[in-house]
Amino acid sequence: MNSDHKKSWLKKRRSRRNDVSAAQLLTEIQAGSRDALSRSITLLESTKVADQVLAQEVLKDCLEIKNDQTIRIGITGVPGVGKSSFIEIFGLWLIEQGKQVAILAIDPSSASNSGSILGDKTRMNELSMREEAFIRPSPAGTSLGGVARKTRESIILCEAAGFDVVLVETVGVGQSEGMVHSMVDFFLLLMLSGAGDELQGIKRGIMELADLLVVNKADGDNLTKAKVAARTYKNALHLFPGKENRWVAETAISSSVEKPKMDEIWAVIERFENHTKENGHFLRHRNQQNLHWFKEELTHQLLQLAGQNVDAKKHRKELENQVEKGTVSPFEAADCWIKKWILKNGI
Repeated sequence: MNSDHKKSWLKKRRSRRNDVSAAQLLTEIQAGSRDALSRSITLLESTKVADQVLAQEVLKDCLEIKNDQTIRIGITGVPGVGKSSFIEIFGLWLIEQGKQVAILAIDPSSASNSGSILGDKTRMNELSMREEAFIRPSPAGTSLGGVARKTRESIILCEAAGFDVVLVETVGVGQSEGMVHSMVDFFLLLMLSGAGDELQGIKRGIMELADLLVVNKADGDNLTKAKVAARTYKNALHLFPGKENRWVAETAISSSVEKPKMDEIWAVIERFENHTKENGHFLRHRNQQNLHWFKEELTHQLLQLAGQNVDAKKHRKELENQVEKGTVSPFEAADCWIKKWILKNGI
């Protein structure tokens, strides 16, 4: 595609995005249009004011559509643990059971140029070809916790589209990925055996949040090690304090080579769902997530609003210089800026 054709294509694409209405997008999303779903997520991730206004209209309409049948599953693990391979096999198995599956895959962003490869569709080649699946890679950007800033909103759109299962594949940054736990129903942690990870079993952190811990790449010479690791993790999980939902985390092994029995993993998820719905925690947890979502969005919008004030930006830069020089502590600088530009001026 030459330069002129590319400019023409981009112009038509922007025009199509701006001409569509929220009602039209919602209708298409409910009708199963993957294109409308992708366009709506793109609007959510856009920083343009017009796109954000339209995206919020679509999101508001989608929130009114209750899809209590959807299960949100977060899948995390260190880089190289085999998340994409596991998700492809799991996704294909779910489709065989008659499920519609959405995958929100978060790719790490470069610290130097903020770019992302977004290569999950190539890593899930067979799954990406299925009509019953929707794979949306998104850059993590500056968001922490292994997810993108608009992951929560994207989940809502996928639920409105009628997906039975929404899988959130995190970046895989380790124990800081607790953020994904605040937006899913079930938290699956993939681990490796023979990498020293067994010693981490007695440490708190991300393992404490897991509802199911799966030792991956359990095949060949590594099968015995994987079984030992699974037993070690199982014993370690019992050392953690009981969860509010009274669920005791389980362990399993998996392999993309040996084509594992995904029915066993899905059985654990179904037991968890039945257990938490019976004791009322499933809905209570989702309500708590909405409250967490509100607080997070409130903080973001307050800082964004204050950042639009020229004097506030100038003062913040002055404080940053003082912090960098060590003349003011980070806590003191933050307290000073918030009191002046948010509390006192009512920004």
